[in-house]
Amino acid sequence: MFKGPFDSSIVKRAIEKKLIEIEFIDLRGFGLGKHQLVDDTPYGGGAGMILRVDVLEKAIIAAKEKNLNKKQRVILLSAHGNKFEQKVARKFAKLDKLILLCGHYEGFDERVKNFVDEEISVGDFVLTGGEIPAMLITDSVARLVEGVIKEDSANFESFSPYLEYPQYTKPQDYKGLKVPGILLSGNHPEIEKWRKKQSIKITTKLRPDLFKQELER
Repeated sequence: MFKGPFDSSIVKRAIEKKLIEIEFIDLRGFGLGKHQLVDDTPYGGGAGMILRVDVLEKAIIAAKEKNLNKKQRVILLSAHGNKFEQKVARKFAKLDKLILLCGHYEGFDERVKNFVDEEISVGDFVLTGGEIPAMLITDSVARLVEGVIKEDSANFESFSPYLEYPQYTKPQDYKGLKVPGILLSGNHPEIEKWRKKQSIKITTKLRPDLFKQELER
């Protein structure tokens, strides 16, 4: 499930250049008995199966870096978690190791929260499991690792700190829809002013919450 998204584009090149490393850990490797069981029925009754805390802790221990000087965090992907945002991605990009714990179907034994550093949610909606959020976070964080993309690209992307300004390419005039004249002027200081103004304008209109956060910094 994970190999397709990470086998193309920016993430693939980052892996090939050894700027990042991605490791997949199958929980069944820590499962119990000959059937490598990783989940069980919930106490108190109810539908679905719950991932066992003893299996999860063994997997976390195996994933953790033995070198205590390494900066690492264990993240539980959970609807209870803090919202994943660009500022969180920047924080994660400074780590030596990021361990993402994915649930599936009904989720985790509550006690696993004693063995993680943080809970993260990617939004207020329901998914089958944590795999897709893990892909999303990995892609978002990987591109912020030094050398993965050009520094200018990272600085001017959306949510850094405003929504991105409008961009255009050829043709200059398409069915009467024209490229703004300032972008054709060659006056780069004025172009930068225009872009910043547009970013602020768009953010104020579409995401006033982001604009307010930036003003409060």
